[in-house]
Amino acid sequence: MEEPNFWENPETAAKTTTELKGLKDTVQRIKDLQTRYDDLETLIEMANEEEDRSLIPEVLEELAALQADVDDMRISTLLSGEYDKENAIVTLHAGAGGTESCDWCGMLYRMYTRWAEKKGYKTEVLDMLEGEEAGIKSVTVQIDGMNAYGYLKSEKGVHRLVRISPFNAAGKRQTSFVSCDVMPDIEQDLDVEVRDEDIRIDTYRSSGAGGQHINKTSSAIRITHYPTGIVVTCQNERSQFQNKDKAMQMLKAKLFLLKQQEQAEKESGIRGEVTDIAWGHQIRSYVLQPYTMVKDLRTGVESSNASGVLDGNIDMFLNGYLKWLSLGGKEGQAADLE
Repeated sequence: MEEPNFWENPETAAKTTTELKGLKDTVQRIKDLQTRYDDLETLIEMANEEEDRSLIPEVLEELAALQADVDDMRISTLLSGEYDKENAIVTLHAGAGGTESCDWCGMLYRMYTRWAEKKGYKTEVLDMLEGEEAGIKSVTVQIDGMNAYGYLKSEKGVHRLVRISPFNAAGKRQTSFVSCDVMPDIEQDLDVEVRDEDIRIDTYRSSGAGGQHINKTSSAIRITHYPTGIVVTCQNERSQFQNKDKAMQMLKAKLFLLKQQEQAEKESGIRGEVTDIAWGHQIRSYVLQPYTMVKDLRTGVESSNASGVLDGNIDMFLNGYLKWLSLGGKEGQAADLE
């Protein structure tokens, strides 16, 4: 950063600055943990010397908090995948069920943006289609921050909600599904061939707020890749050309990951970790009635605080998934996280 020409390329400079902040934050976290460990050791020695048993509750409370933060720090070291440090692009699609599923899609969108906010990550909506009565039919949001993809890759799959629907006058329990797709925001030019005859590019008017220019011109882009059925959309940029570039970047990233998955399956002879989303293949269930419970069906991690989870407190599930993978977890298997 001290090079004279560092700021000549704003994009590269911004990426380097973000990387520096992440490294500094990591070093500071380790220093803080060391300081807390030393303070706790001093407190224990003082309690022993003075034979003061009244300090035991304080020691146990601080020890539990320190253990939790050390465990969280250890979990972050499991983010060693090739693209784990990259930004994440999360796409949510409401399943069959009309307004109920659209409302569930909106709830999940809020959950992930609240989680990102608590992490200090930046969010940007790339594409959104609102429901006819309430909620969201589909949304694509980019989450920028160190290791965003590494944490959120666990969310790829189908999320199932069971509750008494506020849109059902009969007050019956309803089950809704929303699919979640997560991909890294790979900025470098990937060596992926996309032939013109294999894609269809559609333009349409952007929806929602955005000013006169965005709403009055067909600047939004949708690209369909015929061989794979992959569809990507982008409408947040000001021009059609910028939206097309971003959508093409997303398509290449998806094709690149798909190619990696196929190669891994060929070499190992097993089903890959990144799988196509299929309805009914839920990874997590959120039950709000008659009891409250959120349970990950792969790792077995569960919480009875469903409202807290839906408010963005999902780290226990993200960390549980990373532990599960480190123990050799695969789709369809349970793992003993203890």
